[in-house]
Amino acid sequence: MRVSDDTNVMALFGERDLFLRVVEEAFPDARIVARGNEVAITAEPGTASRVGTVFQELQVLIGGGIDLDVDRVRRVISLVQSDVESPSRVFAEGVVVGRGKVVRAKTFNQRAYLDAIRDGTMIFAIGPAGTGKTYLAMAVAVEALTGGAVSRIILTRPAVEAGERLGFLPGDLAAKVDPYLRPLYDALYEMLGPEDTQRRLAQGSIEIAPLAYMRGRTLNDAFIVLDEAQNTSPEQMKMFLTRLGFNSKMVVTGDVTQVDLPSGAASGLQQARVALEGIAGVRMVELTSKDVVRHRIVAAIVDAYRRFEEGGRV
Repeated sequence: MRVSDDTNVMALFGERDLFLRVVEEAFPDARIVARGNEVAITAEPGTASRVGTVFQELQVLIGGGIDLDVDRVRRVISLVQSDVESPSRVFAEGVVVGRGKVVRAKTFNQRAYLDAIRDGTMIFAIGPAGTGKTYLAMAVAVEALTGGAVSRIILTRPAVEAGERLGFLPGDLAAKVDPYLRPLYDALYEMLGPEDTQRRLAQGSIEIAPLAYMRGRTLNDAFIVLDEAQNTSPEQMKMFLTRLGFNSKMVVTGDVTQVDLPSGAASGLQQARVALEGIAGVRMVELTSKDVVRHRIVAAIVDAYRRFEEGGRV
């Protein structure tokens, strides 16, 4: 195959052919030789076709102004090996979150998740830790706020560890709930920066509060994210979902394998995923260990625990 004249060969193959070696490791039965703008691929037809597709998709990304790194190259390879059509589309569209930062999907399911958030009204994202459930939802929320699509962001989590009896904890409201909401602050700081985040919090255009404080409200013109929803009771989940107002979007995220409720207590997320199936405007997205975007070992840990639990050795 020939590399497009518009493609920077160094960007495609990586410094000292690093990306080329990553492709070779993924296709050990193929012999890949690059000379200038020509890439010779020696392999059985199916493998040769896949290797060629990988390089074509990488060129599409470079042409779209997306820089390659080892992780992105590996994810393109994984998508090609899974016969995903047009893998480059997964990374193509980004979510603009401010300060010149663009958040992009890294897996096929993450791309589907972003599409569901944009198209749906009430979106449930269920999957293990590290799959970007909360981060991607908050990225779209920030984009909606800064772009004027909504007037406020509301972020909430159930404070299970405190039993939501926050009055027994020392300090004012911020001090009481801060440990439970800190991950949400961290994501906002990364996207908007500490100063802009604090300014918007003070203005009220961003609100972070425990789930108990949603009761009795109608949430209009807002992008609402409920995090760690597996730790809601069915009553809490119903209460929260019925807060949805006009010109609002609601994203509910959770990991049904990490329920911190008392033994035997029903999870509101588990109930909702069954009860709400088929309702217009409600979208359910399942993420798996293949969508983990933390250290590569995290995906292996998620799979190991799943096999352990399925084997009944818990």
